[in-house]
Amino acid sequence: MPRVLLLEDDPAIARTISYTLERDGIAVTHCLLMADARQQWRQHAFDLLLLDVGLPDGNGLDWCRDLRAAGATMPMLVLSARGEEMDKVLGLELGADDYLSKPFSPRELLARCRAMLRRLQQYRQPALPAATGAPIEVDAPGQRVLVCGLPLDLTRREYQLLQCLMQGRGRILSREFLLEQVWGLDSESTDRTVDTHVKTLRAKLREHLPQQDVIVTHRGLGYSFSPEA
Repeated sequence: MPRVLLLEDDPAIARTISYTLERDGIAVTHCLLMADARQQWRQHAFDLLLLDVGLPDGNGLDWCRDLRAAGATMPMLVLSARGEEMDKVLGLELGADDYLSKPFSPRELLARCRAMLRRLQQYRQPALPAATGAPIEVDAPGQRVLVCGLPLDLTRREYQLLQCLMQGRGRILSREFLLEQVWGLDSESTDRTVDTHVKTLRAKLREHLPQQDVIVTHRGLGYSFSPEA
C-alpha cells in the first residue's frame, strides 16, 4: 500500500483528500503543522508528499526546497490557493513535481497522485535485488532497503544508518562518523543513539536473515557491515 504524507492546515480539505486517497487504497498520514510533518518524515518512509504552501508555522515551499537539498527523491505535489503562473513556476523550481491550485477536483488530485506513484514504481523497478541476487539491497531512488526481495520496515534514520553502513561495507565506522553522516553535525544526539538504532536494525534484519549477523560490533571502535552480506 502506497503511503502519503499530507501537510494541510484546513481540516475540511484534509478530510476530503484523505477519504479520496484511502478509498483508492492509498494510506494517508495527515499533519496540520509543519513541525508535526517533519517529525513524521523523520520517523517513517513515505512514497509521496502532498503539501500546502501557507501554514501556521512555516511555508511548504521552503520545506520542499530543504528536502530536495538534502537529497530527497520522492514525488512532491504542492496544493495552494495561489494559482498564478509565477506561483506555479516557483513551486516547480523549488523541487515540486506537480502543482495543483485550490479549489481542485478530488478526482483530478487522485489521478495526479496515481500518475506520480506509477512513475515512482517504474523508477524503482531496476533496483530490485532479483536482478543481482544479493540478499540485502538498497533501493536508493525509493529510499528503502530490500531483504530477499522484500522491503524492510525502517524508520528514516534506520534507513540512513543502514545505507551508510552498507556503503562502507567491510570497514569499521566509528560512532562519531555515523552520527555525523546520519544525524548531522548540529545534532544533539549521542553515541547511545547510534547503539540504540543499531540494536533495532539488527532485530529487524534477523527476522529475515536469522542465521546471519550482518552488522558487526567492534568494541571501542564502532560498527561494520559484513562483507559477506
